[in-house]
This record gives sequence, C-alpha cells and structure tokens, in this order.
Amino acid sequence: MFTIRNELRTVLRDSTRERPIDTPQSTRISVAGHELLNFCANDYLGLANHPRVIAAAKSALDTHGFGMASVRFICGTQPPHLELERAISGLLRTEATLLQGSCFDANGGIFEALLDERDAVISDELNHASIIDGIRLCKAARFRYRTRDMDDLEGQLHQAAGFRRRLIVTDGVFSMDGSQAPLSAICDLAERHDAMVMVDDSHGVGVLGATGAGITEAAGVADRVDIIAGTLGKALGGASGGFVSGRSEIVELLRGRSRPYVFSNAVPPVVVAGSLAALELVKADGTQRQRLRDNAKLFRHSMIEAGFDPLPGDHPIIPVVFGDSAVAARMSEALFVHGIHAVAFTHPVVPRGAARIRIQVSAAHSDAEIACCVEAFVRARRDVAADGHAETADL
Repeated sequence: MFTIRNELRTVLRDSTRERPIDTPQSTRISVAGHELLNFCANDYLGLANHPRVIAAAKSALDTHGFGMASVRFICGTQPPHLELERAISGLLRTEATLLQGSCFDANGGIFEALLDERDAVISDELNHASIIDGIRLCKAARFRYRTRDMDDLEGQLHQAAGFRRRLIVTDGVFSMDGSQAPLSAICDLAERHDAMVMVDDSHGVGVLGATGAGITEAAGVADRVDIIAGTLGKALGGASGGFVSGRSEIVELLRGRSRPYVFSNAVPPVVVAGSLAALELVKADGTQRQRLRDNAKLFRHSMIEAGFDPLPGDHPIIPVVFGDSAVAARMSEALFVHGIHAVAFTHPVVPRGAARIRIQVSAAHSDAEIACCVEAFVRARRDVAADGHAETADL
C-alpha cells in the first residue's frame, strides 16, 4: 500500500506539469496569463491555426455536421473521408490509405491484423510507444535491434529466417532524438531477406522530402516501403486523426481487421475538412518547408554558439540534453519564467540519465523569436547554476 501511495503522489505531482494554454496553437501563446513563445509544439508548418484550415473546418460544420456517431462501415463514411484518403495516397504516392482516430490507433491495429505466431516482427529499440504496444497485441515472435544499427538488424533477420512472414518496423524520425532511420539501408536488407518494411512517419510527413511526402521520399524509397503509418496531428494541421497508407491489399485487409478502425467512430468531419485544407497547403509549394529547414539550422547554430550542445541533425526536433532529470526540469521552469514554453522530458519517456528539453521549431517562428529562445536558454542556465542545481560547466 505504501508503494502505491508513493506512485500516486508521483502521478499527482507530474500531472501539475500540464499547463493549459488559453489561446489557439501558435508560436505565441498564453498560459495562465503568461505570454510565452511556444517551442514545443508539433505544428511544424504553422498550419494548426491557419486561416484556410480554420475556414474549411467551419464550413464543414454547416455542410457535414459535428460528428459521425458511427464507425466507418455502418454509417460513418462521407465523401470527404474518401477524398482525404485519396489525397494522402496522392502525397505519399501509395496505392491506398485508411484513416484512423490517431496514429496510436493505427499502430495498435496493424500487427495483430497482419501477423500471428507463424510470423516475426523486427523493431528498432527506440520505436514509439504505440508501435511497442501494437506489437504486444500480436502473437508474432519479437526481435529488437539496436537503433539504426544495420549490422544488428541483419543479425536479427538471420534469427527470424525460419518464420513465414517478417516485418521490419521503424520510426521514420525518432521523436525524442530527431534522428532519422537509415531507410534505404533498411529496404536493402528487407529485400535481401524477403521481409516487409513498415515506417511510422508521423514526424516526417509534411516536413521531409521535396514535396513533403516524408522520409520515404527523402530517402528515395517510396516504392520500396510496404506500410506507412502517420498522423494528421502534427505537420498536417495539428488536429487529430491518423492513417495507414501503402499497398492496396494490406490496406484493404486492415479495413476489415484493424480493431481500432472497425470499432471506433470515424474521424469527425471538421478534422477531415481541415486536414484536406492543410494537405493542399503542403502540396502547394515548398516555401514553408524551406523556412522550417532554415529555422532549424539557425536555432542549432545559435545554440552551439551560446555554448550548448544540441543533438546533431537537420530535423526541427532539436533536443538539448542535460542528463540529470532535476536539472532538465529546473531549466524548463526557468525558461518559462523567461517567456519560453519548452517541456523537460525525463525517464521513462527517455532513458535514465538522458533527460532533455526537446525544442521543436516551426516555419512560423521568426528569426527574432528564435533569438529570444536562445537568449532565454542562456539566462536559464545562469539561473539554474546560481540556484546550486548544477555547476555552469555541467550545463
């Protein structure tokens, strides 16, 4: 009982970290009356509050109602649902797409529907929790390889050689590091060992690639990946909803067997309409993606000049690792005081000793806002060192 009470205290303490924002999602938000620059949203292209997205969602309320009150196969499908599925397939250059309530649901319904005890799934050790949970639901043999380590992946494929079907699954962009899967090498190994490839590209679609089609486009393997899972809740408007896209026979199998799809209400019309408008903006031109890349480069360079050591990469996920959980939490609090909303991530979200603040820049951030964020980090570092939480050299 004592242990349970301690765990409850931890949960209650951690729940206070949820700070409701009083404004629409944007680079500038208000939290409990405090005006802040927001550097921790997944709104990579600044579309969550874009006028065209808002207008499309408002119009859908009048034309298609608030909610479907049904799953898709009963009476939960409207023409815009089918249009959105076609639009996603068009962007990703896949044969078919299946909408889901979230990418968590999408990943939760894939493995059980496709794999059984005769099969094997080979998963990167840093894959998202939704992939881990989805794999747990199926009866397939489970193999795990060291993150982005192709030698270890090949070793796991050799061990899985006796199984009927082998599925390699990886995040496209790893959400806590901003690092990208070596997808071309993964596809090479898959072809050599007669395995399928699945990618969760939630942080890549809309962000990576010449047209925003994500990591499969950026890596030049759009025709070599069997399954792409993704979300509408990040670069594609930032609302909710997810999808599975890929080979038509796989998608149609999931349409009848994916339990989150079969037993959950359809994505609301307002989200469908807003997401369609966001997709149109993504496909219109690459101006916002180029701005996003420039902003990520500027922030990394400025932080290095200020004496910080952000993890390397070119994705707008830019982790600043502090190691100690208390230091990371104190830095986040100090940043809040200095006008920056940036959340600390600690165990179990990241490994012990790898606590960090994950900065996410947006195409909507100005150079001046990025400069303000870097200066706030400098001031926060000074505050934390002065409080005795860590020596300046440790920060």
